[in-house]
Amino acid sequence: MGRGRRKRDAQPTVENIGRLFRAAKAKGLTVAISPHYYYPTDHGWKFEGALEKLMHKIGMFDRAGPLSLDGFEGSGADYMPEYKEYIHDGKTIICSPHKVYGPETNDMVLQLRKRGIDQVILAGMSANLCTESHMRELLEQGFEVAVVSDGTAAAMLPEGDGYLAALINFRYMANAVWSTDEVVEKLG
Repeated sequence: MGRGRRKRDAQPTVENIGRLFRAAKAKGLTVAISPHYYYPTDHGWKFEGALEKLMHKIGMFDRAGPLSLDGFEGSGADYMPEYKEYIHDGKTIICSPHKVYGPETNDMVLQLRKRGIDQVILAGMSANLCTESHMRELLEQGFEVAVVSDGTAAAMLPEGDGYLAALINFRYMANAVWSTDEVVEKLG
């Protein structure tokens, strides 16, 4: 570890999200995902934040186009293999892509509202970016949001611990903060 960096205990985020998928599907809950994709036209943006620049530079989340799956399989935009059976079950809502961090640029809120859903259990890969942004917007839109604290993770950089920053905000804003074990128990 470099100077000034703390070691954080690893948590099995990928496995926990898989457990959440299994529990939600077993209970018959609506599951929605908010994918992050960039199309070739998105690389023409005139300004970007630091992380957006990096994601565009390395081709993270790139797709050939909105109507093409060419090169999708196994790319950074593809779904993790552990989750495909749940996502491709014909029941999971695959929302239009979000482009920056939150659902303001996709149809997640519409998809949930049209189904009469007003409570969300939220998990995702990037705690202080996409997960927190989704939480904030869903709360602003009037949803009751429980965040799964070990169903998300974030980078730890010399500038700070993204997970800790998000966890603090989850505790300040979310209606509840639960562990994966708590969610599985509540749904069981």
